[in-house]
Amino acid sequence: MKRDVIYANELVIAADNSGSVGEKPGDTVKADYETVGYFSARVALMECLAAGGEPFAAVLQNFAGESAWRELTAGVERAAREAGCTVDITGSTETNFVMGESAVSIVMIGRHLRKMSPFDEKEVCYGVIGKPLVGPEVLAEPESVAPLQLFRQILQVEGLRSIWPVGSKGIAYEMRKLSGNEELQAENIHCSLDVSKSAGPATCFLIAIETDAMEKLKELCNSLYTPLKIKL
Repeated sequence: MKRDVIYANELVIAADNSGSVGEKPGDTVKADYETVGYFSARVALMECLAAGGEPFAAVLQNFAGESAWRELTAGVERAAREAGCTVDITGSTETNFVMGESAVSIVMIGRHLRKMSPFDEKEVCYGVIGKPLVGPEVLAEPESVAPLQLFRQILQVEGLRSIWPVGSKGIAYEMRKLSGNEELQAENIHCSLDVSKSAGPATCFLIAIETDAMEKLKELCNSLYTPLKIKL
């Protein structure tokens, strides 16, 4: 299971970016910069936490203009609070040139505190928490976005073997990585959600959990839980 993070010197380093989302005339998706900062930080926080890190610092690269900095950092701070983290924020703003579209990049740095052992597929059940959403859908369907508080709660559930944020490449792509089966095809994944659709800013995530712990997880997630099975 290779994650999109760097492990180095007892640290976990995760990153994400956002482009053409913001308040500029050329942006494809219109959103205030606090929301942009929130969802950019959300992805990096989830990746870091899922990989066993405890985030403590964020590096923000802002190409949306100096006036956007305060709102962007407010969004990062809100995401960190919801994820149960305290992070210091540093970064830089491009002020030499004005861009026609908004762009933001964030790096999240955490201490490597949790390690998950490999598991046998026969011992676990899979599921999806949240729904894959992208672009305007993210703002239109907030009730379908997996909450960061819930992500943190699930990390503590006994019997959890792996937790895996879903990004722009979709559920099927991430299931290949989670299961360690690079040959896994979308048609072998039985799920009521679209397994090929982008999940944008990690609006959903995958879990692998021991079979006898599944009922407790379902109660915790309620309607946000969708079962997923692999049939080869």
